[in-house]
Amino acid sequence: MQNELVLLHGWGMNQGVWQVILPELEFIHADTVRCLDLPGYGNSQTSAKPYSLHAAALQLSNQLQPNSTLMGWSLGGLFAVYIAKHWPEKVAKVILVAATPLFAETDDWPGIKDNVLTAFKDQLVTHREKTIERFLAIQAMGSDSARDDIKQLKKLLNEYPAPQESALSVGLDILQHDDLRNTFANCAVPIRGVFGRLDALVPYRAVAKMQALNSDFEYEVIDKASHAPFISHKKEFLSAIKSML
Repeated sequence: MQNELVLLHGWGMNQGVWQVILPELEFIHADTVRCLDLPGYGNSQTSAKPYSLHAAALQLSNQLQPNSTLMGWSLGGLFAVYIAKHWPEKVAKVILVAATPLFAETDDWPGIKDNVLTAFKDQLVTHREKTIERFLAIQAMGSDSARDDIKQLKKLLNEYPAPQESALSVGLDILQHDDLRNTFANCAVPIRGVFGRLDALVPYRAVAKMQALNSDFEYEVIDKASHAPFISHKKEFLSAIKSML
């Protein structure tokens, strides 16, 4: 049975981010490996009006073969969990990369502080380029090779069209307001995860909370990695993914 590995990128990015590990993934995964742009990013124009998590996830699900393995990084992880819940025939397994079912901090959940996301949203209106650049810097925080990582990310991202304003703005709304903890807890599809212990956006404490929500959830933590472990700690990341596939 065909089991495509489909890669979903994070907020403000595009499929270019995966180029750093694509050859290795194609080597360790017997079937096809495909990188999809989230609607409104890179080469994917959004047909979703109004843009929402459901509308964009539906658009993505229509591009999937049955029994795909979805690997979602950051915001892409929310999409992967949502698709697995609503169109389970399309998904055999979900692998979350630095992604939780809830990104915003609440009283009982460690996450991104509300004022950080609000500030991003305000800046997005006036300085889109700068905001995405700041976001890239946060992603690389804690990594020994942060400066090189950011340089490499920017180069890869610039090979694709800039994201649409609506996709960026609603993407931040999704990160700030969408809570998929219930969906994650009751997902019939196996979910795996790879995290960076130094991640500034997905606090390490959230991983144990995820395990408490879903006892079948299995994960690996890369000690020195931050929010983009597949760039900063390629070897350890690929080793973790290999065992999960």
